[in-house]
Amino acid sequence: MPEILLNGPVGRLEARYTHNNISNSPSILILHAHPGHGGNMNNNLSLMLHKFFSDNGFSSLRFNFRGVGKSEGDHDGSEGELADSAIALDWLQNQNPESKEYWVCGISFGAWVGMQLLMRRPEIPKFILLSPPVGKYDFNFLAPCPASGVIISGEKDGLIDKDMVKDVATKLNKQKSISVKYDSVKSADHFFTNQEKKVIEKIKKYI
Repeated sequence: MPEILLNGPVGRLEARYTHNNISNSPSILILHAHPGHGGNMNNNLSLMLHKFFSDNGFSSLRFNFRGVGKSEGDHDGSEGELADSAIALDWLQNQNPESKEYWVCGISFGAWVGMQLLMRRPEIPKFILLSPPVGKYDFNFLAPCPASGVIISGEKDGLIDKDMVKDVATKLNKQKSISVKYDSVKSADHFFTNQEKKVIEKIKKYI
């Protein structure tokens, strides 16, 4: 697929996009893991997520946060990446003005950024969080959470306490009108190394 350069807040953002020609098809924004841990839009899991959603009827956009790959600027670790994500979502919406739903899918740090974006953008009704870094980052802003989704952790996650992640899902499920499913991948680490297919299978079951 061709390279796309988005006009980000501090320079161009490197991206890849697959368009679905059905006008009201859903759209999804995929946010990669922390670059300090090697996260970028071309990690195996990011690539597989993009292909999976595209093959299942979504218009799919993934991009590199500022300072990653060919994206300009410097890693910010918070508000900067949130601003990048807002620009990417704007672009996705401009390409798909009749899309019936806009989803966000975040991996680790990208999950934290994605949920902050969701809280600011009511047009996002669904989320997919993969290894959200609960305990490393504050998720208390999800009170209340306006959308439903699925949270998936690695059973052998050595970076995040999966019980804390499960507790977040439990608290969110106490809210009315939303449903948050929690699942885990057996023997998987924080980044689901060599277990990416199992993650895709669980997402397929969810959607």
